[in-house]
Amino acid sequence: MAHIQVPEGIFGIRSLVMYRPDTGQHLYALAQALLRNESPLSEAERELIATFVSSLNDCNFCAGSHAAAARFLFGQDNALVDQVIQDYQTAPVSDKLKALLTIAKHVQEDARTVSDELVSAARDQGATDRDIHDTVLIAATFCLFNRYVDGLATLTPTDPTAYEAMGERMGTIGYVMPTLPA
Repeated sequence: MAHIQVPEGIFGIRSLVMYRPDTGQHLYALAQALLRNESPLSEAERELIATFVSSLNDCNFCAGSHAAAARFLFGQDNALVDQVIQDYQTAPVSDKLKALLTIAKHVQEDARTVSDELVSAARDQGATDRDIHDTVLIAATFCLFNRYVDGLATLTPTDPTAYEAMGERMGTIGYVMPTLPA
């Protein structure tokens, strides 16, 4: 049960943005800009970064919903999402993405530990300034989202299949403000 009165039966951040649409619209616009707008990183890679950070933060709702979106976007390569969550260093992703995930991990743990060496290592693997910027901003934003969702104890499904529809919705229409059912 959430710590505040939110719409009943609505999961995670969706219930919070319905409670405060004046702030929620900006959070959804930020998620849309980071995860769906033009970027040198694919939508699937950006969802994977969000999933990875949410998993490190033990935010079950965000990790589950964004993992489902990443799986949907990766299509036949969807197994790599769970491989990244389990051990990103041995997962079948590019060395560039591994270097970016290392940066994201440092942002999640203590952003002040993102060093010149980590950035240089990412550049050595082909990362651009935009890749590095977007990785840091996605990681920082998902730390905020994770704490928002967990700090207010939002409704979190325990059945993994409940996330599949969320993932497909996020993968197809992106981040559109929800409305209460009529």
